[in-house]
Parts: sequence; structure tokens; C-alpha cells
Amino acid sequence: MTKLEHVPTIDLAPYFEGTEAGKKQVAQAVDQACKDIGFLVIVNHGIDESLVDRVYQLSREFFNQPMAEKRKVDRPRPDMVRGYSAVAEESLSYSLEEAAPGDLKESFSIGPVEVPDDDYHSLDVAGPHFAPNVWPQNIPGFEQAYGEYFAAMSDLARSLMRIFALSLDLDEFFFDDKIDKEISMLRTLSYPNVGDKIEPGQMRAGAHSDYGSLTIVRPDDSPGGLQACNAKGDWVDVPYVEGGFAVNIGDLMMRWTNDQWISTLHRVVNPPLDANAEHPRQSIVFFHQPNYDAIIECLPSCLGDDGEALYPPVSSGDHLKSKFVKQTTFGGSKTEVA
Repeated sequence: MTKLEHVPTIDLAPYFEGTEAGKKQVAQAVDQACKDIGFLVIVNHGIDESLVDRVYQLSREFFNQPMAEKRKVDRPRPDMVRGYSAVAEESLSYSLEEAAPGDLKESFSIGPVEVPDDDYHSLDVAGPHFAPNVWPQNIPGFEQAYGEYFAAMSDLARSLMRIFALSLDLDEFFFDDKIDKEISMLRTLSYPNVGDKIEPGQMRAGAHSDYGSLTIVRPDDSPGGLQACNAKGDWVDVPYVEGGFAVNIGDLMMRWTNDQWISTLHRVVNPPLDANAEHPRQSIVFFHQPNYDAIIECLPSCLGDDGEALYPPVSSGDHLKSKFVKQTTFGGSKTEVA
């Protein structure tokens, strides 16, 4: 089979129809995409378009506010991904130990909503993963829309993980008990056009891989978009498909599959200098992350002929926390930001 060099579009309808043949068809297409390029675009995913539009418009209203208003919901601390981060306050390249200027984006982030009041979610071992969300108080409907979108993405991610399980010759529900207390994050990103006020090497989002199991992105069609690095080392555009979502696997899924699947480097490039500065690019991104105590180790179906795993076991929570600290402190250690 020819190796994919560009990001494929995959129709999920046959999986949701529930037939064995349909599920197998989708699983095979997803397996090839994850092995070859680590990215796919999904259509017929079942997400209500009106919900997407509502979150998009409310987010635009938030980002269009004066900086002083946005700063009222500032990120509480480097390892707590909640609230607002301004342009250049993060550098994703540092998560891979690569120095680069701050990314040309601003963001608003939430974690799980309606968190149960029990030991699992509140003891010290839970760390910052169920920290309270911070909400703008001056935008009606904002908190409700974000909560609904988080729930919708969580459902879609669960379906994708079930497709992943079938793709990996596992029971369809293999991952269910590893993601039922997920520490996922929903983040809206606004990429303002800054003209020629760009430092050497500075991008909207520097080259990086994602940290968790999978990422679901709703981009827009403005210039200056998402690119993935294929197996040849070429940067290729992740296609914009009306109503579709871009999906990529993250570092934990690559570890889980013993590098059979690829957590692909990707970036968001700067727009042309003549791009319309009044309409910055905006994306809605759901970073799916397994339960904080889920141990990520080589899946039984992914062991090589020698029976060796390429990575030691790691907990989902510890891996995620270490990556976030690096991207927000520009490589600083946890000790330095304590």
C-alpha cells in the first residue's frame, strides 16, 4: 500500500451505522492515516454545527475585548491550563526542548466541567488536572456553550478511541475505562495578524507534537493555517473541509502503539503580509487526555517481534504536567516555577 503523503479525509458514517463491515472499513482507513502521517480530517461526525457556530461567535466576542478585560481571567499558574493567555506567552517548541520566540496566538482554555466532589478528583495526586475553570462574567451564554462543546467533543473522542481500538486489533471498548475520568482540555485560539512585526523563527504556533491521546480541531478557512510534516520531511497543509474536523494523534498514543502510529510534528504558519488584519484566524481545539492515573505502556497488539517496548510506562497526568510547564516557562523546570 502506498504511504500517504497528504492528510486524508475519512467519512465516519459507516462506523456510526454500526455494521461490522462499516466499522472495519473506517478502522482500516484510520489505521493507515495514523501510521503514515498521524493526521486525518473527519466528516459525518455527528457534531451539531449550531453548537460550533455558537462557541465560535462567543469566543470571537471574548477575544475582541480590551486586554484589561481579558486579563481578568488570566491563567492562574504555569501548570494550570485555565483561562486566558496573551500573545507570545507560550512557545510550543519548548515542549520538544527547541528554543523559539513566543507563539503569535492568544488563547482561552477550560478543563473538565461539573467535576465530582470526591477523593479521586480532589486529592493531591490529582494535581492541577481538575482545577476550577475561570469564566468571563460579562459574556452571556459563554460558560454554557463551552460546557456543551466540551461534552460533545468528549463523546466524539470516545468514539474515535473505539475506532482506534478496532484499528489496533483490540476490543472496541478497550480504552473506555482509561478515559472515563479524562483530564482533557478545550482551548480556543485566536491568531491576530501582526504584519511584519515578527521575530526570526516566530510563528503562530511553532513546530510541536501534541501531548495526549488525540486532538480534535475545528479550524477556519482564513490564510495562515495548520500544516503537518509528512514522512518525507515536507510540510503539507491540513485541508480545510467545510463542516469537518482535523484529528491528530498525540505523544501518548504514539507511546501506546510502540511508535506504530505517529505523533506528527505540526505548526500554524503566518499569513501573507497582505492578509486582512481585521479577521484573525480562530480555531477551537479539544485536547483529549486519558485519566491522570492511566498508565500508558505498549499495547499487547503493538509489541515488536522481539517483544520489547520502546518506552517505559508513564502516567497520563505526569506526562501532561511536564509538557505544559515547559511550553509556558520557555523550558523552565517545575522547580523554577513552583
